[in-house]
Amino acid sequence: MTPGPILPEERIDWPGGAKLALSVVVNVEEGSEMTIARGDRGMEPVDELGVFVKSNIRNYSNESNYLYGIKAGAPRIVKLLQRYDMMASWTVAALALENHPDIARAIVELRHEPVSHGWRWVHQFKMDEDAERAFIRRAVASIEKTCGMRPYGWLSRYLLTDNTRRLLSEEGFLYHMDDYSGDIPFWDRETIPGKPMCIVPYQLDNNDMKMWTDPALTPDQWLGYAKANFDQLYREGEEGNPKMMSVGLHLRIVGRPGRIWALEEFFRHVRAHDEVWIATRRQIADHFMTQQAA
Repeated sequence: MTPGPILPEERIDWPGGAKLALSVVVNVEEGSEMTIARGDRGMEPVDELGVFVKSNIRNYSNESNYLYGIKAGAPRIVKLLQRYDMMASWTVAALALENHPDIARAIVELRHEPVSHGWRWVHQFKMDEDAERAFIRRAVASIEKTCGMRPYGWLSRYLLTDNTRRLLSEEGFLYHMDDYSGDIPFWDRETIPGKPMCIVPYQLDNNDMKMWTDPALTPDQWLGYAKANFDQLYREGEEGNPKMMSVGLHLRIVGRPGRIWALEEFFRHVRAHDEVWIATRRQIADHFMTQQAA
């Protein structure tokens, strides 16, 4: 039987001939999640305790669970990022940094990149155009104040609207993360005619949230999957088709003492390979945009 044609793979060359670009993404949502204390109609539905109820009462227990990420999880993650010299992009809900300025200082001192995860960690996709524009502008102003620099990338909470990319472009953003369609950046030439936007895809399968949404997933299993993903993409780079890998982290998830070891083991695995470009998403976007014309 004659094999069918193999579709050509999109190609990008990383700096220094690296076989793989690794993007470490640290999500900071703690201190901006939904609560009636911030004027929301109810409590935050993402609740590891499993006590979410549709009622206008305050869920102090879940709020304290989120706070764990700030008090205990963040120091562990920052320590590992420093120990293994890992560049990271911090997708921050801006209000979280206003409420916890130590996190903003850490981002700045590490010389990492703040990426906007909205002004608050709320459902942006429910907003009309004017409300979404105001939401984006408020996030930019807030992050500029806490970090001393504006964000150039954006990650929504779950979903985007028909207006999101156009509004981001109008507000000076260079790249967008709300895409899960591939393993390398690409140009979106359709959303805004005549003004393409760089899309830096975000892979969810390596995300530590899998240990939250599926508590039966152990840190060993998460580590095994992340290493297998890394090894496959690295192999593809050796074969002449370099890719990028995203690893999504949360302070309150992988920052737990029973999980943090798995992140360290993954970092050790990465550092055992010489030809890996560990970069912020801004660096990856900038490199892509200089390599491939819009």
